[in-house]
Amino acid sequence: MSETLLRVEGLEVYFPTAAGVVRAVDGISFELRAGETLGLVGESGCGKSTAARGIARLVDPTGGRVWFEGNDLAHATERELRATRQDLQMIFQDPYASLDPRMTVLDIIAEPIRNFGIAKGRAVRHLVGELLERVGLDRNFDVRYPHEFSGGQRQRIGVARALAVNPKLILCDEPVSALDVSIQAQVVNLLEDLQNDLGLSYLFISHDLSVVRHVSDRIAVMYLGRIVELAPSRELYKNPLHPYTEALLSAVPIPDPEVETKRERIVLEGDLPSPTDEIVGCPFRARCPKAFDRCAVETPRLREYQQGHEAACFLHD
Repeated sequence: MSETLLRVEGLEVYFPTAAGVVRAVDGISFELRAGETLGLVGESGCGKSTAARGIARLVDPTGGRVWFEGNDLAHATERELRATRQDLQMIFQDPYASLDPRMTVLDIIAEPIRNFGIAKGRAVRHLVGELLERVGLDRNFDVRYPHEFSGGQRQRIGVARALAVNPKLILCDEPVSALDVSIQAQVVNLLEDLQNDLGLSYLFISHDLSVVRHVSDRIAVMYLGRIVELAPSRELYKNPLHPYTEALLSAVPIPDPEVETKRERIVLEGDLPSPTDEIVGCPFRARCPKAFDRCAVETPRLREYQQGHEAACFLHD
């Protein structure tokens, strides 16, 4: 069993608004082991990206703890955070917005190298060239600007920037959702190759369950800011315990026309609660086809029902 690299305990990220408090992340807990890829999935607006930003302290958590190599990032000072930044990096969702259009590729990738004193002078450009080649780009591209690249190439530049400081953990915030399907496969394969070569760990955030299934060792399913199921990848797809997970998996296309036409598609009815509402009972009950009386008065907690397979649902009590 690999050692635990990241442990999140009761992480909360709330945003006060004129209409009330938005509970974007509402007390999530999980562990991520060294060398592992943990997928974090759920529909848009469930809090996946906010969770990643809270872990990296790009937004300040409202509550909870984030243990990274024994250090609590949620309560760390700026000086303590800086010491951790080198080991914890992030790849952002939109490659068109995450790269400064006024900077060359050399300056974009070299910025963290210079900030952390990894290299100086001519050695910086040499290191940038090596990073570009590692992500499948020509080292002579370092004089170009972001607008001269396609979306897939820009995302490779974002990957090179994250690799520049030799991190142990990379938070991948929907790194392929803005790319064409053929380019998605290239970027996913690149991330897998880098993990095998460098021993990286990933928190891979996506709403695309087919991509997450391909890359993840374990998968956590989020709904309205909470984790409702957590299991090894194969186990989750074979035996989902939560009705929300079942509905998500029923929407994943299967590349077999006979199987695809025969299987049941679960269409969720009802509306999502307002993000500022105080939810009593199970947050999924208004849309759940299997809800019963207990779901309206008691909130289910994440429990282990099978070895390594946790769910927040009363159906299995």
